[in-house]
Amino acid sequence: MNRHIFCFTIIVLMALSTYAQTFDLTAELRPRYENKHGFGTLLNTDEDGSNFVSQRTRLNFGFVNEKMEFKVVFQNVRVWGDVSTLSSDDKATALHEAWATYILNSKMFFKFGRQEIVYDDHRIFGNVDWAQQARSHDAFLFKYVPNANHKIDIGLALNSDSESNIDNLYSNAAGYKSFQYAWYHGRFNKFELSVLALNTGIEYLENEAMPNEKQSIDYMQTIGPRLTYVSGKFNADATAYFQTGKSLDTNVSASYFSGNLGYKISDNFNVGVGAEFLSGKDMDDTDTDIKSFAPLFGTNHKFNGLMDYFYVGNHANNVGLTDVYGSISYKKNKFSAKIMPHFFSSAGSVFNGLDKMDNNLGTELDLTIGYKLANDIHLNAGYSNMFATNTMEVLKGGDKDENNSWAWIMITFKPKLFTHTIQKQ
Repeated sequence: MNRHIFCFTIIVLMALSTYAQTFDLTAELRPRYENKHGFGTLLNTDEDGSNFVSQRTRLNFGFVNEKMEFKVVFQNVRVWGDVSTLSSDDKATALHEAWATYILNSKMFFKFGRQEIVYDDHRIFGNVDWAQQARSHDAFLFKYVPNANHKIDIGLALNSDSESNIDNLYSNAAGYKSFQYAWYHGRFNKFELSVLALNTGIEYLENEAMPNEKQSIDYMQTIGPRLTYVSGKFNADATAYFQTGKSLDTNVSASYFSGNLGYKISDNFNVGVGAEFLSGKDMDDTDTDIKSFAPLFGTNHKFNGLMDYFYVGNHANNVGLTDVYGSISYKKNKFSAKIMPHFFSSAGSVFNGLDKMDNNLGTELDLTIGYKLANDIHLNAGYSNMFATNTMEVLKGGDKDENNSWAWIMITFKPKLFTHTIQKQ
């Protein structure tokens, strides 16, 4: 049956030859072994870590002609052994992407559907590709590209739990009821500038369980620029974001700053240094305002250490973070390697009872390596270790003297199964 459907699809595409068009079918299979021994938070004393293999499998359908671009990504995410070897029911499959772009002309595009949204360095909008399930949004985008050096995106989203005849309270399964944003990117010789203005709404019950209970949506605004500079072997970037508005009937006032410097020592070696500041709230601060910056839909695994101690499903509305880091990377032929230390401290004050703790949270050391086995096959591995302080223990619990480490190895297959192009008649 599947073969008949596939053949029928090809025949239809070949028949639709008004425009030049391309149909492609690609796949991805990505198993990953992990040993977690204090990943995300400190391990408790004498507690054992975990060992498992997760796997992502994808089938990607793409179609392009002069007026349309279309993509569907079917995805299965599982842990080896999570279903019986005789299981007849697999609930691990989902539709990761399903979108279409209408090409109005060479400068304007409309994009609809389930899609990954990625901007700049992934800090606010990212696809979280490290996570086997990754992230995608149900959204509408308008894209305007007046020339090769400038582009503007406008995005809208409106979420509900079901088709309903009445206004039901949204569960916030997507993390928001709605958003609206505008993003600009421009190139100016050696400089590039991006500006993001994002309005995020979360629905909730105001005055819950009281006679004047009602559904409300509070909106938080995230606004800021990102500037990059490249000249010869030197590169630099700086970013600032500010958050204001309200979230769940609470005022928001938070900020984010980052800066990075990089230098290419040779054809094989690169070095870099950088720092990030994410505002937080002192533990003894009785003010109800939210002062902790939220990186929202970013690829947070990419930042603040690979062991995910901060902002990967944790550390929200907390004492914030200052992360100072460096990196040395090497790449030659099919091999690559990178070592990156992080020096963490809290942005706000941490207290153990009445005693104010030192802001130093600890040091994480990340080592990653990669090898290209073939054009469509990549092998990657890594090892990380967290050297935590007493302050980290107070903040997260666990035992700083345990071997808080993480090791992983992953192989990625990305074959191109089929490509067919029909020239315009």
